[in-house]
Amino acid sequence: MKEFVLSEAKTETAILVALITPQQNERKTLEYLDELEFLAETAGVHTVKRFTQRCEGPNSTTYVGKGKLEEICNYLHDEAEAEREVGMVIFDDELSAKQLRNIERETGVKILDRTSLILDIFAMRAQTANAKTQVELAQYKYLLPRLQRLWTHLERQGGGSGSGGGKGSVGLRGPGETQLEMDRRIILGRMSLLKKRLEEIDKQKTTQRQNRGRLIRVALVGYTNVGKSTLMNLLAKSEVFAENKLFATLDTTVRKMVIDNLPFLLSDTVGFIRKLPVDLVDSFKSTLDEVREADLLLHVVDISHPDFEEQLRVTNRTLADIGAGGKPSMIVFNKTDAYTYIQKDEDDLTPKTRENLTLQELMDTWMARQEEDCIFVSAREKTNIDQLRRKLYMKVRELHVQKYPYNDFLYDTYETE
Repeated sequence: MKEFVLSEAKTETAILVALITPQQNERKTLEYLDELEFLAETAGVHTVKRFTQRCEGPNSTTYVGKGKLEEICNYLHDEAEAEREVGMVIFDDELSAKQLRNIERETGVKILDRTSLILDIFAMRAQTANAKTQVELAQYKYLLPRLQRLWTHLERQGGGSGSGGGKGSVGLRGPGETQLEMDRRIILGRMSLLKKRLEEIDKQKTTQRQNRGRLIRVALVGYTNVGKSTLMNLLAKSEVFAENKLFATLDTTVRKMVIDNLPFLLSDTVGFIRKLPVDLVDSFKSTLDEVREADLLLHVVDISHPDFEEQLRVTNRTLADIGAGGKPSMIVFNKTDAYTYIQKDEDDLTPKTRENLTLQELMDTWMARQEEDCIFVSAREKTNIDQLRRKLYMKVRELHVQKYPYNDFLYDTYETE
C-alpha cells in the first residue's frame, strides 16, 4: 500500500505548476505559488522552477494543456538540466485520479498536488496519538478514490472461464482488479477503526472541557504561520512549539491564564490555509471543537504579509464552515516589526494601494473600521503586549459576567476608561 513518504526522503527538488484563469488572475496565481513554494520548503523540498498557463480552467485529463505538459516534460528531461535531478512536479490544485495517472505517465516523475503536500506536512508535524490518528484518516480519505493509479502495472486481463462478458464476471478479473479490491477493503476497514478511535478521543476531549470549571474559553485562531504560538507563549508564559514554517502547531494546547485575579483558558489551535482539504477539516473535528466551544476568538493576522486581508477572509470562511462564525472576536494584527511599504513619489497622484500605506495609515484605517475590536502588536519584539493583556482582560471580564453572573470573584484591578 502506498505511503506518504516525502518526509522520509532526502531533500528533493521540484517544479511547481498552476493555472491563470478568469476566476484566478495572474497576481492571485503568483501568490498561491509563493505559498505552494513555502509549503514545499516546509516539507523539505527545494523548488527550482515554476510553470503557469492561461486557460479557461483545468484540463480534465492532464490539468494543463498538451503543449504546456510537453514543455514541462522537455524541462524535466533536458540534458542541460540533468544535474538538477528534478524528481517531482507539484500542482497547486487537487488532481483527480485520471489526471494523476496521465501526468505521471507522461512525465515519469513523482506527482503531488497541494492536498497531498499539505497532508504530508501534517504527517511530519503530528506528535500526539490524537494528531496522528486524524492525519492518517485524512490520508486514507484522499487515497481511496486514487487507488486505481497504484496498480496500473497490473493490467486487467481478458478471457477466462466466465461464460458472460459482463462487468461482474469472475473469469474476466485480472490480478490488478483483485489487488485493488483487496486494498480498498483494507483501507475501508482501517478508516472505520480510525473513526471509532477519534470518537473515543472526542468523548475524552468533551469530558475534559466539561471538567474545566466555570471559566471563559479564549481561542487563538488564524492563518498558518501568523505567530499564534509565539503569542501563546508570551501571554500564558508557556513553551508551545513555534517555528517560522507552516503548520508548526497541529495539536490544540490549552493553558490556564490569570490576568491579575481573573482566570480563564487560552488555547492555541491549528492554522488555516487557502484550499485547505475538506477531509482534513473533517478529520480534525475534535481539535477544532476547541474553536467551536470558545467564548472569545483572538483572530491573529500577519500584517506584514502582502495579502493579509485575503488570509483574514479565508480564516473567517473556515470558521463559518466549522460552525464557529459569529462568535465574539478581536483581531490581533501581529508582526508590526516586519511591516514594509513602498513610498510614493510626491507627484504621483494615483490613489494609494495597500503597498503604499504606512503602518500608521493602515492602523488608522482598521481602528476606524473595528474600533475597540483590534490591536496591533509584535510578538517577537513584545510590542503592545501589555495593551493586549488589558484588552483581553476587559473582554473576558465582560463575557464572564454575562455567562456566570452569580460566580463571585474580584476583577477590579483594571479600571475602565
